[in-house]
Amino acid sequence: MMIRLFKRNGLGVQDFPGFGGFSFLFYLYLYAPILVLVVFSFNANQSATVWSGFSLDWYRAAFANQALRQAAGNSLLIAVCASMAATAIATLAALGTSRGAKFKGLQLSMGAIMLPLVLPEIVVGVATLALFSTLGLSLGYGNLIIAHTVFCIPFAYLPIRARLNDMDLSLEHAAADLYAGPWRTFRKVTLPLLMPGIVSGLMLAFIVSLDNFVISMMVSQAGTTTLPIFIFGLLRMGVTPDVNAVSTLILGVSVLFVSLSYLLSKKHA
Repeated sequence: MMIRLFKRNGLGVQDFPGFGGFSFLFYLYLYAPILVLVVFSFNANQSATVWSGFSLDWYRAAFANQALRQAAGNSLLIAVCASMAATAIATLAALGTSRGAKFKGLQLSMGAIMLPLVLPEIVVGVATLALFSTLGLSLGYGNLIIAHTVFCIPFAYLPIRARLNDMDLSLEHAAADLYAGPWRTFRKVTLPLLMPGIVSGLMLAFIVSLDNFVISMMVSQAGTTTLPIFIFGLLRMGVTPDVNAVSTLILGVSVLFVSLSYLLSKKHA
């Protein structure tokens, strides 16, 4: 009854009494721990919870850690390869489901593309590990790249498909009227217009792969430790300022890439 009354008066859910206060408490609960982590990453004290002054020593210690640099390099290599492969597959999938001829299994195909996004990561990780074990697949970095690629496809697919839906079909029709073949139309018209969505999807897939822990933990082998797994190993000895510093760096990179992906998609919307 209350919802109907609000709708009849042209009001939204934000107009419910107490909605603003509840929202503030929710975001405070969600982001306060992250803010504390960032602040204490600049702590001069060796304790992660006792503030004794501002210092960048823990960032210096993090960059001087050879094992950490190796794990970061592993994560970057895997993220670059997986995001590029996932974006290429997602682009083809978006074109097939948006520009291709309609077929009976279209909705089923789109559901299959989005399946890694809706399934719990632990399920995807266990299933991937079982598949690799059944096939006897032991490719080192290759196992992680394959697993990350599959998981990142829907994250790259969403902005690419959204960009395709917003594009004006009349431009492609005009190219066809001027005797441009399908490949020339794609290369000269569709691809340049689609590029903002592709770049946005690539950045989103990259950061999802870089931050992934559960699937990486399941399928990683000796010598392929990624940065999230390395941080998890540090946490076994307790939360220390260098863990806060590394986590803050990952947070900064994640926020940067997600923001760029969002701004790029909005700019060309």
